[in-house]
Amino acid sequence: MASNTYKSNTFRKKENAKTAQKKKVRPTFSIGFLKDKKIGLSLGIVFMMVALFLFFAFLGYLFSGQADQSVVLAENMIDRENAAEARNWLGFTGATVSHYMIFRWFGIAAFLLPPYLFFLGFKLAFKKSLISLSSYSTFALFFIFWLGLLTGYVVHILDNYSYLGFLSGGFGYEMAQFADDFLGWGTFILIFGSLLIFVIFFFNIDQLNGFSFSSDADTGDRTTADDNSALEEDEDDLLEDDFEDDTYIEEELVLDKSKKEEVELADSSTWAIKNDPAPSKKSPSEPTFSIESPEGDEIIEEKPQEDRKFSVEKPVEEKTEDEVQNLAPYDPTLDLPKYQYPILDLLNEYDLQKVTVSKQELEDNKDKIVETLVNFKIGIQGIKATIGPTVTLYEIVPDPGVKISKIKNLEDDIALSLAALGIRIIAPIPGKGTIGIEVPNKNRELVPARSVLGTEKFMKSDKELPVALGKTISNEVFVMDLAKMPHLLMAGATGQGKSVGLNMILASLVYKKHPSQLKFVLVDPKKVELTLFNKIERHFLAKLPGAEEAIITDTKKVIYTLNSLCIEMDNRYDLLKDGGCRNLKEYNAKFIARRLNPEKGHRYMPYIVLVIDELADLMMTAGKEVEAPIARLAQLARAIGIHLVVATQRPSVNVITGIIKANFPARLSFRVTSKIDSRTILDAGGAEQLIGMGDMLLSQGSEVTRIQCAFLDTPEVEAVCDWIGEQNGYSDAYILPEFAGEDGDHSPGDIDLSDRDPLFDDAARLIVMHQQGSTSLIQRKLKLGYNRAGRIVDQLEAAGIVGAFEGSKAREVLVQDEHSLEQLLNRL
Repeated sequence: MASNTYKSNTFRKKENAKTAQKKKVRPTFSIGFLKDKKIGLSLGIVFMMVALFLFFAFLGYLFSGQADQSVVLAENMIDRENAAEARNWLGFTGATVSHYMIFRWFGIAAFLLPPYLFFLGFKLAFKKSLISLSSYSTFALFFIFWLGLLTGYVVHILDNYSYLGFLSGGFGYEMAQFADDFLGWGTFILIFGSLLIFVIFFFNIDQLNGFSFSSDADTGDRTTADDNSALEEDEDDLLEDDFEDDTYIEEELVLDKSKKEEVELADSSTWAIKNDPAPSKKSPSEPTFSIESPEGDEIIEEKPQEDRKFSVEKPVEEKTEDEVQNLAPYDPTLDLPKYQYPILDLLNEYDLQKVTVSKQELEDNKDKIVETLVNFKIGIQGIKATIGPTVTLYEIVPDPGVKISKIKNLEDDIALSLAALGIRIIAPIPGKGTIGIEVPNKNRELVPARSVLGTEKFMKSDKELPVALGKTISNEVFVMDLAKMPHLLMAGATGQGKSVGLNMILASLVYKKHPSQLKFVLVDPKKVELTLFNKIERHFLAKLPGAEEAIITDTKKVIYTLNSLCIEMDNRYDLLKDGGCRNLKEYNAKFIARRLNPEKGHRYMPYIVLVIDELADLMMTAGKEVEAPIARLAQLARAIGIHLVVATQRPSVNVITGIIKANFPARLSFRVTSKIDSRTILDAGGAEQLIGMGDMLLSQGSEVTRIQCAFLDTPEVEAVCDWIGEQNGYSDAYILPEFAGEDGDHSPGDIDLSDRDPLFDDAARLIVMHQQGSTSLIQRKLKLGYNRAGRIVDQLEAAGIVGAFEGSKAREVLVQDEHSLEQLLNRL
């Protein structure tokens, strides 16, 4: 269950004032007043004001610097009359500062100073970084020297410092003279060679052929935006350290002066800070045995028999709440820090010419539509065509007084006149005063998955669970957010593109989400559609404890998995309640900000997407056992990040029941065989008029969108799964809570109460106090694993404290007060 183990923080109680005073050895200068937010805001504004002043002063110098030299260099005392003669935009002060900074010292390289002051001020004032200050500092420092040398050498060659000296400044001119004395024309080699070396190190280039960027030449890791974010986090830590209270600074100086402080993982759920001396070497074949008491006593490490020595480590000190707030935000992706997202090169790039609808085809269709309407005495004021990859939308504006229903009833007549399959009339088009007639194109355009997933609209999407389905009839890429849907019901006859649609949903999510942020529960009764995704089991899949394969094909295991998800849902709601959050997004944001204590059971929770490929088969074999947990998940699971994608070939009422249908507001239909099936899935007709091969209708509330699903071939899915599966993953899939079911339930007579769990009494008091017979309650409050907590609940049932198992519901508590409980425990 390593996949469910998350790093976290622990808190310790603050030491009292007397202990803190004893740790002080010598008085230090206190900068505690800088922690006042008003001081930081004021300093930031001051820095930005100075930056703007210098920038406009320098800019003004380029126009009036020569004229202002006589004023700046005047030997007599400056008075208001002389100062008024300065032509610089910022007056005499601007002229003076510019003269020294540009002409005397740094030349045009002085323009690098105002941006740095502005970015620093912005960071102090608004606690946000516009750019990486450390990167800009390196850049500016190099170019102050480099520009000075380059411009100074040009001015030196032209021998015209009096007029061109502002380019290099005195500093650059002196450097150029020094270089010329020793290198002559070789100074140009120094100038351009140093620039090339700087570019190599600054942009992390390891080869000049194609300028290949790499953060690790041996492993092929790619440098990403995370590098900049890491630099910014380092700067945040430096700034926060500057404003830290002097008490903690003195503790570091006095207590940890000779030891290196490092952060390491103390156990599966605790961040600990430990003073670790030089590590001792251990043989890989020599196991160690360590014991840690629950009360935090000393840890004794037992070495092998032949070297019988004991080493005692001091108890791990917990960080105070103030110190935790100064830590960098928790990053869940550090579980797999070298994970690389799939690349677009894994997808096919079809060499297809863009299919266009000829002008003649448009004219013919327009004439036939107008002729058919005129035959039925329906006049129109205008007609407009919008060409899509599969169909062309003709928008007509009828004459005043024409009934919409009259045009709607002509659907078959228009289809007859056009001799086309799949005519669909939208009367009226939502948000427009027109009526739409969708006519299939003679030549259809293939929409490759690469052309959809590679677009900026998808790659830069800020949606929580972005899914790129394909293109609309206006050739726009359609990207939806599964987290806002929040569940999707899919239908379509055999061979109409339903499996490709499921693959596009899964591929979209793995292209955008890290394995720590998303898990799939895949149910495939047909046993062949989703088998390719077995390769990403240790990255993205979730399964029941002890299950051999993560993809569920057996109906009985499907029932267990659905009920297990209900338990996971209840556990997550308990965590949201304890964390004071309304949904998963708020909870995870709070956890990342280190405002939730992992010692109280809190953890980072990934999104879970349940995908069922064929609901009809499950409903036929299991019926209510499947319908009840699906309906419960659809009703409640949205807020805690569990989302459902359910597909079926037969959208009949005995498969898509009223309870299921009511909780799936988003419906997607490929071509179906009858208008009844279309109304079952979409609550409207039209799906029976689709032309197949990925042509689909997506209904979200009252809005229906026609989309051509992108084509994702099986070899492409295999390539993406291979890319992910070949990388280092978790030790196992994400483990869901255990659900025993009826076969796994023990009868009260099978349990020996003489061999009760040591925490049996504590669990009994906890259950009676809360009047809630929940395994998750015992698991969370007593910090136990699910299996042990389940065994305790079985013992509580045998003792008559809680009632029998009732599926996903909490057990009934049979003892009403603590006095009665104590009498029962004494009898046991």
